[in-house]
Amino acid sequence: MSKTWRPATQLVHGGTLRSQFGETSEAIYLTQGFVYDTSEAAEARFKGETDGFIYARYGSPTNDMFEKRMCALEGAEDARATASGMAAVSAAILCQLKAGDHIVAARALFGSCRWVVETLAPKYGIECTLVDGRFIENWEKAIQPNTKVFFLESPTNPTLEVVDIAAVAKLANQIGAKVVVDNVFATPLFQKPLELGAHIVVYSATKHIDGQGRSLGGVILSDKQWIDENLQDYFRHTGPAMSPFTAWTLLKGIETLPLRVAQQTANAAKIADFLADQGKVAKVIYPGRKDHPQADIIAKQMTGGSTLVAFELKGGKEAAFKLQNALEIVKISNNLGDSKSLITHPATTTHKNLTDEARAELGISPGTVRLSAGIEDGDDLVEDFARALAQVSA
Repeated sequence: MSKTWRPATQLVHGGTLRSQFGETSEAIYLTQGFVYDTSEAAEARFKGETDGFIYARYGSPTNDMFEKRMCALEGAEDARATASGMAAVSAAILCQLKAGDHIVAARALFGSCRWVVETLAPKYGIECTLVDGRFIENWEKAIQPNTKVFFLESPTNPTLEVVDIAAVAKLANQIGAKVVVDNVFATPLFQKPLELGAHIVVYSATKHIDGQGRSLGGVILSDKQWIDENLQDYFRHTGPAMSPFTAWTLLKGIETLPLRVAQQTANAAKIADFLADQGKVAKVIYPGRKDHPQADIIAKQMTGGSTLVAFELKGGKEAAFKLQNALEIVKISNNLGDSKSLITHPATTTHKNLTDEARAELGISPGTVRLSAGIEDGDDLVEDFARALAQVSA
């Protein structure tokens, strides 16, 4: 594989393995185990003296292709594919921590991510401090002598706040902590956390990487030393591995990632501009607009906008529900990154388990709506919103 290939080429050809049959599409190796020519060969494999696969929970040829393709796109040395995005988040954080360690995390996180650091980790003696991640001084003030991990997502779910990844990474390096970035909303096409100084990147591959509503999956990417020393044993012995069939599905999805994300982003920008001009909309937050509160950071660390739009309706929950129920093309769903346009009301779905106060801190009001733009015709989507908004009371 050529390192000079651009993303669109890497995502079609990167990491491809072919059997003796010379298949065009990647093969699915649906096997739990592998056989060895001799007992000596098995011993050498288990000792790590020879390369090869041992057990599908540790790795398989199909998973290996997906991991290598993601590494080529992300610019990472190594990766591990997991059964879901949350399996990736949990493994990336917990594999490197022990009782007595401390996490600093941005408070603007997906609900399940926040549960991992705020509720699960403390059960094992791992402390956590949540901060408003938009301001670097908050990260600095939260540091303790036992701080080992900084965790953030940028842009955030669902309000599309942005964290200065390079600034957080610089601070982490000063104290020997590791930065874990959930890069789902930016996609690996628009933001490269490792190039910005982050140490570990996680994705829910369920989202844009599959992007067609078929598969759950996740992936953790970092340098080989960190994976060997921290993740490898955790991964082997706790069993969050992705199935080979899912890996094959994601390999098929990733081939069209640039095409889908380009159309989704163009549609998101068009809808954001339309909504910004509507009197029933209190505000629109979109990373591709100049009026985004952190447009300067976005210009520095992102090469594109996003497939997501956050906006707030003046009529609160009633107006949000009426809008969503009136849409014809756009479907109500808590998923995102799909080929189909999807819309959700975070306060009653993805972030419903947070307190009213916590949601208010994150800027999630009863009128907040999150749109994941699909690949439909952009004019049809705008017309769909125009029709639906007409049914919302002023």
